[in-house]
Amino acid sequence: MMNAQDIRNKYLKFMEAQGHVVIPRALVVPQNDPSTLFTGSGMQPLIPYLLGEKHQNGTRLVDSQTCLRAQDIDEVGDNRHTTFFEMLGNWSLGDYFKKEQLRWFFEFLVGEVGLDPERLYVTCCSGFPEFNVPKDEESAELWTDLFKEQGVDAKKIDIGSEENGYQVGEQGGRIFFYDKKNWWNRGTAGPGTTAIGDPCGPDSEVFYLFDQPHDTKWGPKCHPNCDCGRFMEIGNSVFMEYLRTDKGFEKLPAKNVDFGGGLERIAAAQINSSDVFKISILWPIIEALEKLSGKNYDSHTESMRVIADHLRAATFLAVDGITPSNKEQGYVMRRLVRRAIRKAFDLGIEQNFLEEIVPVITNLYKDDYPEVDAGVQKVVEVLAREEKVFRQTLRSGQKLLERMHKDEKALTGIDLFRLYDTYGYPKELALEEAQILGMKTHSIENLMMVFDQEMQKQREMSQTAAKGTFKGGLGGQTEMHKKYHTATHLMYQALRQVLGDHVVQNGSNITEERLRFDFSHPEKVTPEQIAEVEKIVNEQIGKDLKVSFAEYPTKVAREEMGALGQFGDRYGETVKVYKMIADGAEKPFSFEICGGPHVDHTLQLYEDGKKFKIIKEEASSAGIRRIKAVLV
Repeated sequence: MMNAQDIRNKYLKFMEAQGHVVIPRALVVPQNDPSTLFTGSGMQPLIPYLLGEKHQNGTRLVDSQTCLRAQDIDEVGDNRHTTFFEMLGNWSLGDYFKKEQLRWFFEFLVGEVGLDPERLYVTCCSGFPEFNVPKDEESAELWTDLFKEQGVDAKKIDIGSEENGYQVGEQGGRIFFYDKKNWWNRGTAGPGTTAIGDPCGPDSEVFYLFDQPHDTKWGPKCHPNCDCGRFMEIGNSVFMEYLRTDKGFEKLPAKNVDFGGGLERIAAAQINSSDVFKISILWPIIEALEKLSGKNYDSHTESMRVIADHLRAATFLAVDGITPSNKEQGYVMRRLVRRAIRKAFDLGIEQNFLEEIVPVITNLYKDDYPEVDAGVQKVVEVLAREEKVFRQTLRSGQKLLERMHKDEKALTGIDLFRLYDTYGYPKELALEEAQILGMKTHSIENLMMVFDQEMQKQREMSQTAAKGTFKGGLGGQTEMHKKYHTATHLMYQALRQVLGDHVVQNGSNITEERLRFDFSHPEKVTPEQIAEVEKIVNEQIGKDLKVSFAEYPTKVAREEMGALGQFGDRYGETVKVYKMIADGAEKPFSFEICGGPHVDHTLQLYEDGKKFKIIKEEASSAGIRRIKAVLV
């Protein structure tokens, strides 16, 4: 039986044989993209190249990208949702198109992974006459031929909307036409939502059929996009052939292919199990939990799924340099870890258990991702420290309950939410402790209703805050993004001059209004040191340093030429290195691995009479400081 690790490696080798260059995964936390907290899809790091920028490795690329979608946290617990997952991805940047892409993916699924073609179903775009976008008959015909080669009859069915699918059902079909569901753009699905200037196009999805009945709670009839779990999407080929303009949709001069296939889902299909937690990169975590708790998976399914998923996500966040905190990515990481610890209570695990579970997770990935093996000790330390802190907050919550009992105060829904929100105290545990203490409580119905109301208020506030924090364009392509990106390079070097060579970049976030920079440093930066950094940066800007880049072999750039990089970042065989150097100078002031974009000369940062100024310096996490700076 082929495991998930085998599938990952087979895919990379298979696409490499088709002329693709294997590129390293990007960090789970995107760099210089203020529009999102995490790398949520395989194509996200490739967007600049899908928009026309030339990639140093050519026009055919392949990778396996680690992804995290925090919005799926509340969905984890069913048979297929995870916050962390891997996307197998391949891209054609103006090279091959539909004929090659669909055949290669089909051959990989059937010939390499060994899936039964009788269990594969596909969807195509039904077209949008009002936008002059035709029905994707080309993809449908290609699929017809591919199925025919395997002796499978491929009847075509027009579904239309996803909602309509629940009314009309499968109808014995193999190839299904949907409208908005099979259209890709960077907004909500459908051509009507595509922003002017965006690339877009139809896509074709592949589904695997499991042996289970349809659950009518989702709708009267089943169809490939049904949510009942009978069908599971395992891959999607996006054909970017249009550009939205103010006049409508125009054909792109160079068509691109963006493919993404879920490693976990393909692995689940390979073992013919609709439960993705039974695959080789998740099941060993479940087995470790069974051994540690003395409980079995069948009776504690939801809790074990949540723990396995959340700790896998937290492990990769730690590998990529994130530490638990109360802000942004660190906040999500903290929520993942604490939610896993709370679920451990359901299993009767009340002692430190992350030191037991995290090595199980790192062992699953260390052979394919060397950075995981290199960072095992640090990852365990980071997560074990968070567990210790959280257990202290639980004790604080316990004391509050005991004080309320002493004061003869009844436990309310507001109290329940306060215990959860302030102390991270599980509401189930709070109710159990209240019962043990003999506390008065409001009715369970009232407690849960008020708790849910307070939780909804918090979610709405968090969403509003997120919209205000993470605004800005994709990848930072505006002139102000370029200026702040350039200023970040200058400040990085100035910090190393003032504080020492131990300073290493640990993350950055650039908007049109400011730059934010995280770096390793054991103590607070003094006002005198901040003033010196500002002075150095402004002096270098005033010298009008020329900004340019060149590509070098990675080993040469880092080891021989001394190019700076970011902590945790990984590179391919060659890298793009930006240098900032004054006329006549022998050595550049800044020499750093980076993808861009930047201004051409540093004096451009002084346009409109602006100067560089640091406006805030604070702790980001243990051993990591954070600076925010502006051009004013």
